[in-house]
Amino acid sequence: MLTKKQLDLLAFIHKRVQRDGVPPSFDEMKLALDLRSKSGIHRLITALEERGFIRRLAHRARAIEVVKLPESLGGAPNPGFTPRVIDGDRPDANPPAEAQPVGVAEALNVPVMGQIAAGVPIEAINHMTHSVTVPNGMIAGSGQHYALEVKGDSMIDAGINDGDVVVIRETSTADDGDIVVALVEDHEATLKTFRRKGGSIALEAANPAYETKVFPSHLVKVQGRLVGLIRTY
Repeated sequence: MLTKKQLDLLAFIHKRVQRDGVPPSFDEMKLALDLRSKSGIHRLITALEERGFIRRLAHRARAIEVVKLPESLGGAPNPGFTPRVIDGDRPDANPPAEAQPVGVAEALNVPVMGQIAAGVPIEAINHMTHSVTVPNGMIAGSGQHYALEVKGDSMIDAGINDGDVVVIRETSTADDGDIVVALVEDHEATLKTFRRKGGSIALEAANPAYETKVFPSHLVKVQGRLVGLIRTY
């Protein structure tokens, strides 16, 4: 959910990109939102990027891409994946009075099946290393679930960092835009955004430093879809 300032800035950027083909400058954003300094714009831009609404492109001036819009600005409902993050090992110094610990009945142990590359594909996952406890609310739909430790930074613009643990629902099918565990040529596994391109499958990174890889569809097997994320600080 966006704050009013975040929503106003996203609407302004989208309008200018639609009108001019390029995003506004930080000075123009500051004036449009009636802010006193550009540092406030930087914070709003970072918040929108973390929530997956915009993407900043490296090595290009004024390079901001609108990735999706909320329904209030005409976007589709539930557009794409937004990581549901569990913050670990960082207790709140003043927890709310109504906060309650997660009980056994409200959580589930999920096996961690090794590492998954968010970068160059690594060996396929085929063994359990340990398990993690996740809230039942993170387990989406029926079927088996497993977890993987992320290695690499190719999905950072989707909010997935090196060292995160991703929760995966086992499935052999995917829709365009799903973030999936893909097995390439039966021996390399990677975490990427799934796209169909005719008779081929594109595995798309969420980092402009990495190229999209396209494979014949028979060489790519979907092994699961991303449903959650666990981050330890």
